[in-house]
Amino acid sequence: MTTDGILSQLNKASAAEEVFALLGVEYDAKIIDVARLHILRRMGEYLGGEEFTGASDPDIASRCKATLERAYADFVTSSPIEQRVFKVLKDAAAPQSNKHPALVQLGSLE
Repeated sequence: MTTDGILSQLNKASAAEEVFALLGVEYDAKIIDVARLHILRRMGEYLGGEEFTGASDPDIASRCKATLERAYADFVTSSPIEQRVFKVLKDAAAPQSNKHPALVQLGSLE
């Protein structure tokens, strides 16, 4: 790694493959082709619970690597549709309220 901190390097990455390379995480291109944004979003969710204040850059890099591996593993065994990390997918799975009655009595129609 360069003298630039790992978090700064990750913020500058322009592709998922760069993030994987920076952290030294191996991946299957077929999975990345389908779920790159989902994996990075999940990694962000996991990193949201991390506290890096006072941590050394090698420690931060190690924790980021473990987080990316965890996020990637989520999509090795299931699809983005099953994981539902984005709001649009979560909303698609939410129960829809029934605004119309399921049954209309024939006698009520005039």
